[in-house]
This record gives sequence, structure tokens and C-alpha cells, in this order.
Amino acid sequence: MSLQGKLLIGREAVSGSSTPIHGVNPATGETLEPTYVGGSKAEVERACELAEAAFGAYRETTLEQRATFLETIAAEIEAIGDGLIERAMAETGLPRARLEGERGRTCGQLRLFAAVVRAGEWLDVRLDPAMPDREPMPRADLRQRHIPLGPVAVFGASNFPLAFSVAGGDTASALAAGCPVIVKGHSAHPGTSELVGRAVQNAVETDVLLAPHNPCVGST
Repeated sequence: MSLQGKLLIGREAVSGSSTPIHGVNPATGETLEPTYVGGSKAEVERACELAEAAFGAYRETTLEQRATFLETIAAEIEAIGDGLIERAMAETGLPRARLEGERGRTCGQLRLFAAVVRAGEWLDVRLDPAMPDREPMPRADLRQRHIPLGPVAVFGASNFPLAFSVAGGDTASALAAGCPVIVKGHSAHPGTSELVGRAVQNAVETDVLLAPHNPCVGST
């Protein structure tokens, strides 16, 4: 998967219009290509608009659809292969073993949330039956469950380029709950963020129900 230096907004890769951003190898001081141009107010607003537009459809996906989506993201991240580890090493100076472990943690988080979604216990569904004969007034049935409230913004962490970044635990939990996500990738590892962002886009495209309403949109 080649890097393009683009912002990933919805289903598109677009050129930014703000300040140029470069990854820098902390071990050598080398400036890494490609050049990334950050998102301006216009790009951020576009990402927010798409997230809001996706919310109605994404919140109504079934638990199985959502769980499968999270598992597909994990598989797409793993499918990038060694290129993801090498780029993360170049941008962070972290050793291979640490980053391979963090990739495993990231994919493990996604699959853990998929299992939690399937179980459904987190919905905390409660039903109090109607009491039509209650005096002095009847009572309708009372229903409760946890529901998603809207799009979530996630900011990538400088010290965890995978596990707390584009598809890290914060993103996984929001997507599991039924909330679209807007990710601000960390400027220290833009290439790593793009690779993972494209993995998420690929996961969306594999589901015909999710594809028209991308639940994960990002702005670098």
C-alpha cells in the first residue's frame, strides 16, 4: 500500500489546504516523504458533516454487522503487513518488537469489542411490563437501553501510533457503540495514520450496507 500524503475524508482521499506536515525519523533526523498538508476549517467541517450524515444509518446497523465491521478492520490492518511496521519504526524510532506487539494489541482490541457487541449485554436492556389495571391510572410499559448519541472525535496519541490512534481503542469503542468517528491523526506519524486509515476505508467498502454511509472519517 503506497502513501499518497492525502487526508482521508469519508470514502475519498483529498489534498489538504493548511500547514505542511512531515514525518521525521527521530533516530536520524531524516524528513520522511510524502508531504502531508493538514486539514483546514473547511476539511474539518466536511468530515463533521459526513459523520453526522452517517450517524442515522450506522446507529441502526445490527450488532452482527457492527461486530463484523470491527473484525474486518483488524484483518485489513494485518493485511498491510510489514510495511505498516516499517513506517511506524521510521516515524517513531520505536523497535520492531514493540510495534509488532502494539499492532497485535490494536487488532486484539478491535476483536474484543466485536465480541462485546455480539454479546449485547452492554445495551443493558430493561423492560417493565405494562400495568393496564393499575389504580388510580394504568401505566404503559417502560423500556430502557443504551443508545449511541452521535459522532465522536478521536485525537491520536504521540506515544501509541497504533493502539491509541486511528483505529485504536477509542475508535473501536465508539464504532462498537454505533457512533461514527472523526480522527485527528497525530502529526508525528502521518504515514502510519494514513495506512491504518486506508485499512478502515477498505473495511467499509467490503460491506454494502456501510459503504454508502462511511462511519469513520478522518482529517489529519
